[in-house]
Amino acid sequence: MLETLDAAAVRRWCDGGLEALRAHQREIDELNVFPVPDGDTGTNLVLTLTAAREALTAAVETRAGSGDEPGPGVPMRRMARGALLGARGNSGVIVSQILRGMADTFTTTVAVRGGELARALRTATDAAYAAVARPVEGTVLSVVAGAAEAAGRIGSDNLVTVAREAARAAAEALAHTPRQLPELARAGVVDAGGRGLCLLLDALVAALDAGGAPASSPAVPLTTGASATRSSAAGVPAVPSSAAGASATWSSASGVPAVPSSAAGAGAPFLPPAVVPVVRESSPAGHGRPGDSGPFPGSGYEVQFLLDATEDAVRRLRVALGRIGDSLVVVGTGEGDPPTWNVHVHVSEAGPAIEAGIEAGRPHRITVTPLTGHRHDSHRHDNHRHDSRGAVVVAAGDGLAALFEAEGAVVLDRNPSTAEILAAVAATGAGSVVLLPNDANTHAVAVSAAREAEAQGVRVSVVPTRSPVQALAALAVRDPQRPFADDVIAMAEAAGACRSGEVCTAARDAFTVAGQCRAGDLLGLVDGEVHVIGGDLTEVSRLLLDRMLGGGGELVTLVLGADAPPGFEEELRGHVHRTWPFIELQCYAGGQPRYHLLAGVE
Repeated sequence: MLETLDAAAVRRWCDGGLEALRAHQREIDELNVFPVPDGDTGTNLVLTLTAAREALTAAVETRAGSGDEPGPGVPMRRMARGALLGARGNSGVIVSQILRGMADTFTTTVAVRGGELARALRTATDAAYAAVARPVEGTVLSVVAGAAEAAGRIGSDNLVTVAREAARAAAEALAHTPRQLPELARAGVVDAGGRGLCLLLDALVAALDAGGAPASSPAVPLTTGASATRSSAAGVPAVPSSAAGASATWSSASGVPAVPSSAAGAGAPFLPPAVVPVVRESSPAGHGRPGDSGPFPGSGYEVQFLLDATEDAVRRLRVALGRIGDSLVVVGTGEGDPPTWNVHVHVSEAGPAIEAGIEAGRPHRITVTPLTGHRHDSHRHDNHRHDSRGAVVVAAGDGLAALFEAEGAVVLDRNPSTAEILAAVAATGAGSVVLLPNDANTHAVAVSAAREAEAQGVRVSVVPTRSPVQALAALAVRDPQRPFADDVIAMAEAAGACRSGEVCTAARDAFTVAGQCRAGDLLGLVDGEVHVIGGDLTEVSRLLLDRMLGGGGELVTLVLGADAPPGFEEELRGHVHRTWPFIELQCYAGGQPRYHLLAGVE
């Protein structure tokens, strides 16, 4: 049993965590709450930890024969850096930030004992919440928060004791995720990312207590009675084989987990601690006075827009803008549903501020004004690289790739890592690059890559496209003659004005807003929600288009998948021309897998 953390234990943790994730990869993939065929959280975590271990291994090989072993902070930071560059999906990005938060604590500590581990888990929690534009409880965030809270509450300086308590509390928090997130309760599963984090914490206990008793975290049923049909079809075990200790119970009436009797606080329900970020309304230097440059001497922009958004979303927006700008003012009358707010902020780059507004709600009447008196003469001498523009698009399918390449974009296949996006940004050869992720799960990776690229001197903005049809709409309005920030705004507005739809085959049984679907059913989705369930591809596609066009539209873009049957395009063209005669229609052979049809309405 270790008294203090060392570099060898960090390596054992990384190896053991990766081994555990590989063993449970399919199980975690099957915990997807949506029936669409994109449930790859387990795969993303395995790829993220693989990159972390490769970074550790390379460092060990480089140091071979160099002498003394470094402290735990050095390998922990390498592990976190590898995870960041190899991060896949939201789950991978969040785990990379958890590792980074722990590394930040370990590198400033001479000896890592129980108290330092508890503090590292708190820092990791803060980093994880900060990495997400809209933190949602009932996810991996709640699980890491529960682990951190319990580790601090136990008040021990014994390293293994604190690690065991963190793992136990994480398992309890995981069992509570269906209570916190209705989508999990309806699907009858726990959170997939949280399950992966529990495996990593169990691996940490094993690495610290080599040869000791197994981790005492409670056994957590991964599925409830509400998903008996699904779990038997998917082959998901009711109780993970690696879990040990007291079993959490499930409420037969609600299909969600009951509070484990072993929960701290005499059976009180577990509540993850609130993470309260500090909002910086103005820079320390300028104190918000008119004319102060704040933290951005030499250049900057005033960004102002009206925003239709809920109060909760605006609270998060204040935090996000407070991190990147100063002279921040957000005011509203409280009228409207949702209310309208006036947002004003000074920033070094306008793009991230607009992206934050889009994440919060519907921005409109956007204005971007260069801050007078803050231009620097060196801007006149920028070289061609800094003046040039580039675009990186994530898309699968030869036809889609050809479409985006014809627009001058560098194209990446689906589910890229941070490092792959960075390589694509470099391949553009441009000083200002826009990233189009085309998938909510890739968005966090794109934002992470954008931060890394900015540190390397490349100006990067992420337009939060959720579908390739939105990326086509965004690229159609690109204009290299206007300022880059204005171009990003125009692209974001064009993408936001494009409603996206798709037709795919259900990968599993599930309850949706359109009713229950079975594995193998065809699903028609509008902006990510299932609206149509059926068995005939043409009929489901027609109903989907009618549903999308019922809300208005002038231009329809259809992208046919790799398995589109003969005559499919002609049937859809005929339907649109007969039913919606004044609509302009564009059809492309995208060749994308998984999705039989992608549709955009502008």
